Amino acid sequence: MKKVDLSKFDNNWYKPGSAFKRFVWYFKNIFLFKTSLPWPNSLKIMTLRFFGAKLGRNVLIKPNVNFKYPWLLELGDNVWIGEEVWIDNLAKVTIGNNVCLSQGAMLLCGNHDYKKETFDLIVGDISLEDGVWVGAKSVVCPGVTMKSHSILSVGSVLTKDADAYGIYQGNPAVLIKHREIS
Repeated sequence: MKKVDLSKFDNNWYKPGSAFKRFVWYFKNIFLFKTSLPWPNSLKIMTLRFFGAKLGRNVLIKPNVNFKYPWLLELGDNVWIGEEVWIDNLAKVTIGNNVCLSQGAMLLCGNHDYKKETFDLIVGDISLEDGVWVGAKSVVCPGVTMKSHSILSVGSVLTKDADAYGIYQGNPAVLIKHREIS
């Protein structure tokens, strides 16, 4: 029976940006975003845009947020990003209008192919449509789309697309009911 051999892992195909750009971003991210220091939100927005993020109006970014590659990030209007959110966007992350990412939520665009001896990197885009709420300490996995106004409840793991207005809970998350907005 074959075994995993990490010495054969080869990630050379993955080119998320120049080494210099990633190097500079690494330190900007630590200094300005992954910190408890109360930097002005306007400075954070300006920095993300400078590094290629496409951002709408009224984006709110709390302290201790981690962005992997802002040039692969698109945020709509009125997006709230809570403390300790990790957007591990090894691929494109698109977030619509009026979306809330609560504390500690994770958007993970990368995984590994456990069926291969080489444990290859797999990346997939994530899309959160308008009105989505990702609850505290929840995880959205690679390749997932959360349709309009869907919810992922606290501590849940979403591995498949979420239907519009669906409320999902658990690990793996399943549809538990439909959202009604009054």
